[in-house]
Amino acid sequence: LQDEETRKDYDYMLDHPEEYYRHYYHYYSRRLAPKVDVRIVILVMVCAISVFQFFSWWSSYNEAINYLATVPKYRIHATEIARQQGLLNKTKEKGKNRRSKEEIREEEEEIIKDIIKNKIDIKGSYQKPKIYDILLFQILLTPFYLCKYIVWYCWWIYCFTIKGQEYGVEEKLYIIRRYMKMSQSQFDSLEDHQKETFLERQLWIRENYEVYKREQEEELKKKMAMDPRWKRYRRWMKNEGPGRLTFTDD
Repeated sequence: LQDEETRKDYDYMLDHPEEYYRHYYHYYSRRLAPKVDVRIVILVMVCAISVFQFFSWWSSYNEAINYLATVPKYRIHATEIARQQGLLNKTKEKGKNRRSKEEIREEEEEIIKDIIKNKIDIKGSYQKPKIYDILLFQILLTPFYLCKYIVWYCWWIYCFTIKGQEYGVEEKLYIIRRYMKMSQSQFDSLEDHQKETFLERQLWIRENYEVYKREQEEELKKKMAMDPRWKRYRRWMKNEGPGRLTFTDD
C-alpha cells in the first residue's frame, strides 16, 4: 500500500465491504494498467510515422527519376550533357579495367539519372524530400511557423490594407492560389505558362476569377459530354439507374 490512491481504495473497502465488485474492478484496473508513459508512446508513434514518410517520399522521388529517364526528351538531353562532360567516355575503358556491356550500361544509366536529378526541378508530390517536411520536424517547428505567419500577416495588413500598395507578382499568385484552394506544392507543380495566363487575366481580382472558374467548369462539361466513357455512364444511369429493382410476374 505504498501508493496513496491504493491506500484510499483499501480504506474505502474496509468501510464498504458490500461493494465487492467495485473493489474488484479498481484492484485489477490498477494492476493491469500500462506503466508506460503516454508521452513516450506518442513520441515513438510520431518518430515511426516520420520515418515512414521520409522513405515513402524517397521512393516516390526515385520513381519519378526512373520515369523521366525513360522519356526521350529528357533522356536525350541528359545524354548530350554527359557526352559534353566526358562522363560516358569513362565508362568505355579498355585493357585491365575493361568491363562487361551490362556493367557499362548500368553505369551509363546511373550517370543519366544523376544528371536528370541535378538539372530537372521536380515539384509537387514527387519532389525531392526534405527532412524538415516530415511530421516530427513540423511539430517541433510549429512555434516558429506560427510566429512567421503572424509577422507575415501583419506585414500584409500594413502594406496592402493600410498603405494601399499594389500587389507584386508573388502576392498576386498567392491570392490566385487561395482562390483556387490549392496547396503550395500543388500550385508549384503548374507549368509557368499557366501562371502567366493567370496573371494576364488578372485572376487575383475576384470578379475575374469567378469568370475564369465558370469557363473552366463549362469546358469540363463539354469534355465530359464528348468522353465515350461518360456517355456510356449517362446511358446506363438513364436506362438502369443506381439500385433500380424490377419485378416480373410469374
